[in-house]
Amino acid sequence: MSEKESFDVLELAEKVKDQNKRWWNKMFGKNSSGPAAEKYSVATQLAIGRVSGWCAGYLFQKVGKVAASAVGGGFFLLQIAHHTGYIKIDWKRVEHDVNKAKKQLKLNSDKPPKEVTTKFNEVQLFVKNNIVLTGGFAGGFLLGLAS
Repeated sequence: MSEKESFDVLELAEKVKDQNKRWWNKMFGKNSSGPAAEKYSVATQLAIGRVSGWCAGYLFQKVGKVAASAVGGGFFLLQIAHHTGYIKIDWKRVEHDVNKAKKQLKLNSDKPPKEVTTKFNEVQLFVKNNIVLTGGFAGGFLLGLAS
């Protein structure tokens, strides 16, 4: 290679972000508070919301069951191991650590961080601008949880 050759450095994270935004922009406009999905008919907005909500609810239900089984099963195995003498649990230390974590959470819970309030405001604005789509999503999510 000669010294005159130059290379462009591509920021991979930015490239992926841009590609992820493309489908979002096609569907909802340039930003989440923009023209939204108003360019679609009400029936289309409801259908999109309902289908995506149902998928999210169904996945949430399945993942929730697996997570609950894993946590419950892990706790059950821990109790059996403790009862049979394979492990010894220092419950006073566990209680001390839990109380310490509670105190830390109470100290930091006076007001949420700026990032949280900013995202909350963005979500709130999106929901207001896409009320039909959001309503369809909520209904679909509930149907997905029920199935």
